[in-house]
Amino acid sequence: MSTDQETIRRLNDELRKTLIGGLAVITPSVAALGQESVERIVKTIALFDDFHHANDPHQEHDFGAFESEGAQLFFKIDYYDKSLASGSPDPADPAVTERVITIMLAHEY
Repeated sequence: MSTDQETIRRLNDELRKTLIGGLAVITPSVAALGQESVERIVKTIALFDDFHHANDPHQEHDFGAFESEGAQLFFKIDYYDKSLASGSPDPADPAVTERVITIMLAHEY
């Protein structure tokens, strides 16, 4: 694994576990589950550790799928430039990258 991969994974894990180091977005369908459900979902994502080659081929910990609240959910971390206008030029560099974790129902992907 490259140093960049390790850095990206560390930054993604920090966002996933603490919601620090980027932005967090939930879809309207997830919000409609209610505040208590959303809180449980966020805690599930923070504890998520089922990363393997099928769902994490680049070893960046940028995607996960799980069941919660009777539904299949996904989280996805994307890398944008600081203006959120296009992709990041270097996802391993927080100075030029805005991470966004999106929490959605599986059918919304």
